Amino acid sequence: MNTLENLISLLSRLPGVGKKSASRMAYSFLKGDEEYNLKLGQSIMELKQRIHKCHICGNFTENDICDICAATDRDITFLCVVEESQDVQMIESTGDFKGFYHVLHGVLSPLDGVGPTELGFDKLVDRIDHSSVKELILATNPTLEGDSTALYIRHILKDHDLVITRIASGLPVGGDMEYADKMSISRALKGRMKFSSDDE
Repeated sequence: MNTLENLISLLSRLPGVGKKSASRMAYSFLKGDEEYNLKLGQSIMELKQRIHKCHICGNFTENDICDICAATDRDITFLCVVEESQDVQMIESTGDFKGFYHVLHGVLSPLDGVGPTELGFDKLVDRIDHSSVKELILATNPTLEGDSTALYIRHILKDHDLVITRIASGLPVGGDMEYADKMSISRALKGRMKFSSDDE
């Protein structure tokens, strides 16, 4: 395998990147600016060296504590549990949540060898025990694994004095019901809310 083929093979291992996309990227690097390639390579090398998990929430950061955990203007009574750090960015982009986060870095998947120990649920429980959290928002993805993880968390916290909620899921904004799958429609029906005008 030559250098170009090796790069294409490595790029195709990235999430959502197929052989064709990897090939386009590799040829783009080959024909592109050498300085850009060097900067890109340097940035990739620095990822593992400089970025690690926040020791409070698990989100990726360059500091011991991430900017969100270090913030003093957020609501300490809300804690949102997510699967990955990317989910934190997505929720933050809405500007609608001002609480704190707990990043699992995965979901329960016994077939893949991912159990409660690997996801550090004991750390989540300990964090709740030593905080002022009143509502725990389970924002795992609406998949079989995500649902199982949310159910497990609810189970291990059933004796705690806090409200446990699950983010709604169903039809996307701008979506057409004709093209939605049965599970999405079912979730939309179960997660329905009272319909009222803004001035009520």
